[in-house]
Amino acid sequence: MAIFSVYVVNKAGGLIYQLDHYAPRADTEKTFSFPLDLVLRPHDERVVVAFGQRDGIRVGHAVLAINGAEVNGRFTADGKDVMEFLSNPANYPVSIRFGRHRLSSNEKLMLASMFHSLFAIGSQLSPEVGSSGIEMLETDTFKLHCFQTLTVIPFCFSDCFRCELFDQNLKLALEVAEKAGPFGPGS
Repeated sequence: MAIFSVYVVNKAGGLIYQLDHYAPRADTEKTFSFPLDLVLRPHDERVVVAFGQRDGIRVGHAVLAINGAEVNGRFTADGKDVMEFLSNPANYPVSIRFGRHRLSSNEKLMLASMFHSLFAIGSQLSPEVGSSGIEMLETDTFKLHCFQTLTVIPFCFSDCFRCELFDQNLKLALEVAEKAGPFGPGS
């Protein structure tokens, strides 16, 4: 029952607040000989697995470290291009750590804006008159819940399992905040 992140999006689709609240994802480290049996490609200033899965390494995982040294985007700690480093047989055997990368600030802004657009489209396309839009999106690995206040600010967060106590407390807090108004009680 973990809350991974909380997003607060304004009615124009802009991200007002975002909080990550989760433990680092499990990384997989493996020693490889030349040639690599995985296909790596640069994608969004990262080097990611494009083809081939094995030993916990999945398509979409990014190269996080090479020989124990952290990788910064497409470059090693000493400034070498990761793709060039891995294409040189003299650098093998090589230990590579793979894992899911953390979202950049720009990616978080794009996701919040994209979700707001889906939320608005869902509200307009619903056959129910006065539909409140998307309430929950469910995948095999997480659920994305959306709560909307009277000020039309969707509160979106994803959790692995539905956290009923959190949901009840969040709804109660939102009701109290809405009754208090923008400047507190009695405004």
